[in-house]
Amino acid sequence: MVRKIRKFFIVWANPQTLLAATWRFFVALFDWRTMLRRVLGRPIIDAVFVTNMRDEVDRKRYLGLWRPKSGHFNGPRYWVNGTSGRTRALDIVTEDLTTSEGREKAKEYFIRAVQWAKNKGAKAILLAAGTKRLFGDDGAQLKEFFPDLIFTIGDNGTFFLLREEATHALRNANLRPGHCRIAILGPYGLLGEMMAQTLAKDEGYNIIGAGPNISALKRISQKYGIDTCRSFSEIGKVDAVVACTHSEKIRLNAQNIELIRNPEKKLLVIDVAEPSNLRYQEYQKCRGTVVRQDAGNAYSPKLKYVLGAISYKMFRLSRGVTFGCFAETLSLAEALKQEMEVKGIDWFTVSANNMEVIAELFKKDGFTLPSPRCFGEEL
Repeated sequence: MVRKIRKFFIVWANPQTLLAATWRFFVALFDWRTMLRRVLGRPIIDAVFVTNMRDEVDRKRYLGLWRPKSGHFNGPRYWVNGTSGRTRALDIVTEDLTTSEGREKAKEYFIRAVQWAKNKGAKAILLAAGTKRLFGDDGAQLKEFFPDLIFTIGDNGTFFLLREEATHALRNANLRPGHCRIAILGPYGLLGEMMAQTLAKDEGYNIIGAGPNISALKRISQKYGIDTCRSFSEIGKVDAVVACTHSEKIRLNAQNIELIRNPEKKLLVIDVAEPSNLRYQEYQKCRGTVVRQDAGNAYSPKLKYVLGAISYKMFRLSRGVTFGCFAETLSLAEALKQEMEVKGIDWFTVSANNMEVIAELFKKDGFTLPSPRCFGEEL
């Protein structure tokens, strides 16, 4: 008993624990729309974004020394067009997902979080960040456990936005097919491979793919006819980089940027990775030689964060901007409320047809490309 009391005081005497708890308290206090739903007896939430945390820095920022018994806790709250979205974070960091024990614990926490979301009335669930493939390529186990819910990995929305943003950024930088060379970092991941197809096959750009996975590089090279390599020392000079991975083995920093950029011009970096491939601290060292642009995000003037800037700046985002996968989930939740036929679609699959559906939903809900941003700040 004495030990429990002592532990309680150690946890709640910690300044970061108190700060994080205070933020969650005021988010709940100022979420008047949710209060109104409670009074009216309506479902509390429409869409939930279940995610792991990036690292121990995130864990300290959002939890301090407190550990939720359920394994999951509230993050930022969103509203758009009367649809309610909420982040539900797992007490799991990216490193935990590299071990079988950590993945099993993450699955347990994820299922608890989905049950919590269902009890609150949610109909659309996003497998965000490192949880995307936690239940395999098709999420069959989740669909079996919760047949009434829609599950998505959000990549149709993310890639639709990334494709539009990348092509606009290249044109704005006057980088035209046949007159420049572009590196794709992580060309064998889902987003990376689709960017290889778009830029090399559809647009005709000269592309080199880079990453540590030899067999996957060989497959991509054969499929799309692009050069590939394993390290920055092999890339050569390029005019732009599309970063689709945050792997430590192929991560941009000030030193390797100097290695691959043309000396007479700034290097364009289109960074869709989360967390960012080019870290903020490294960007500060080379900002004079780099034009870095956030990618894969969506903007709506109607998107509201509870507590406004205090909440969206925690994600290094800006007013009205959210991740493309979050926007997709919010749009799917809105479509379900309007009884549109979206439940029978496999949202674990990224395809032209699925992207066309999401593009129409984005248009209907007012989601567009944000103005060019770098770590949330306008370029």
